[in-house]
Amino acid sequence: MLEKMSVPRLIELRVENRLYQRHLAKYLGCKQQTYSRYETGELQLPLPFLVKLTYFYDVSADFILGLTDDRKRPVPREAE
Repeated sequence: MLEKMSVPRLIELRVENRLYQRHLAKYLGCKQQTYSRYETGELQLPLPFLVKLTYFYDVSADFILGLTDDRKRPVPREAE
């Protein structure tokens, strides 16, 4: 059984940007009820959704996950 794992900043970012859960659900291609369960930690946020949200909010994944207070997304490295 998976442990509940909330994504601390999902609600904060949504409210800060004056959005409703239905807006994010539509952007991610899921139901509003499913998105709600990501915010509460009842469901784990899929990695592709986390990546999409970093671009949507222009913040780092670490910020969304609550691992840092630095909002900046890292600059992509050039292909070697």
